[in-house]
Amino acid sequence: MKKILIIEDDQLVANIYGNKFSVDHFKVEIAADGDKGFALIETFKPDAILLDLMLPKTSGLDLLKKIRTMPGYETLPVIVFSNTYLSNMVQEAWKAGATKCLSKANCTPKQVIEVIRSLISQPVAQPVAVEPAAVATAPAAPSQPSVPEPEEAPASAPDADAAFQADLRQSFLNSLPASINAARNYLREIAKNADETSRIQQLQELYRRVHTLTGNAAIAGLAQISHLADALEALLKELYEKPKNITPSTLRTVATAIDFLPVLLEHSRVPGAAEAATEPRPEILVVDDEAISRRAITYALEKAKLPCSSLESAEAAVDLLAQRKYDLIFLDVDMPGMNGFELCTKLRSFQRNKTTPVVFVTSLTDFESRANSTMSGGNDLIAKPFLFMELAVKALVYLMRGRLAAK
Repeated sequence: MKKILIIEDDQLVANIYGNKFSVDHFKVEIAADGDKGFALIETFKPDAILLDLMLPKTSGLDLLKKIRTMPGYETLPVIVFSNTYLSNMVQEAWKAGATKCLSKANCTPKQVIEVIRSLISQPVAQPVAVEPAAVATAPAAPSQPSVPEPEEAPASAPDADAAFQADLRQSFLNSLPASINAARNYLREIAKNADETSRIQQLQELYRRVHTLTGNAAIAGLAQISHLADALEALLKELYEKPKNITPSTLRTVATAIDFLPVLLEHSRVPGAAEAATEPRPEILVVDDEAISRRAITYALEKAKLPCSSLESAEAAVDLLAQRKYDLIFLDVDMPGMNGFELCTKLRSFQRNKTTPVVFVTSLTDFESRANSTMSGGNDLIAKPFLFMELAVKALVYLMRGRLAAK
């Protein structure tokens, strides 16, 4: 009987994966942190390890490095769960010797079992080669190397235990309101607390709460909730690691995402509400006269796998918007000739884009500018300089909201 070691601090996720592996005739051990996981390797001698990177005590990345220094474990299959948006962490996992990196938000236990069966059936488990995905670089950010992205597990046939999956989904839906309320309370404390140490502690708790939500939603088959939580988790991790980026703008974006979760929850509760396996390609337009700023917005959207078109002239945008429908529009405010507020007022007169969400990206964040953004027909505002993940999270919320409204 093949042996699997699961190193995962979320007890629900660990138990569900453990049960699945046991039913599929694997012998399973579970460790809730990196230290316990390391201790079990020598005594349990697993044939493969399922490893979450975000662990208490010894992190998953540090544990992976230690495993690869152990005699006899240089080629042991280690399947890593990672965040879709944390490309730097994924790069480090590949360098440390991960056999495969899977996106936690896009995997089911059945799919992970298929991956592990494939790996341990090989005579000698070698790191699986993956074609590097091209990562665009924005002039506003330091150049980054192209790295393999965390993969989605291969599609699998429908589970025989559909009833179990339905019960799991319902259990998650029932527990989600409490999780959302807890997240709101953490965010409220972060916003009002002036003590940096306390804010960081609250932010860490909020991050861990969202990290858990990502995995649980994926297991329950709730792709939209998992997708949004995955992006929000990446933004919160960046704020935790760089507290100077905790600004009114980033906190508003976090609040927007958390407040949208109940909307997704209610949609998931609707009888017969099915989530499409693939969503149609969104149409996004970016209008900004500054080349660096325009590239930065484009790069942020690409991180969320959201392709877009861009223009440097408000006048050119008017002609395009009169003829073509968009799902989301990002506008700079301070542009020559026609400014962003004027362009927004103009596009609201076009039937095709009368209700298209418009987000202003600008250094003008005073009360008057915010009032003007609303009066001109804008939906939101992000302050420059912005975090790439902040803009990506904001885009996902508005696109998901638009898709729900269209159903």
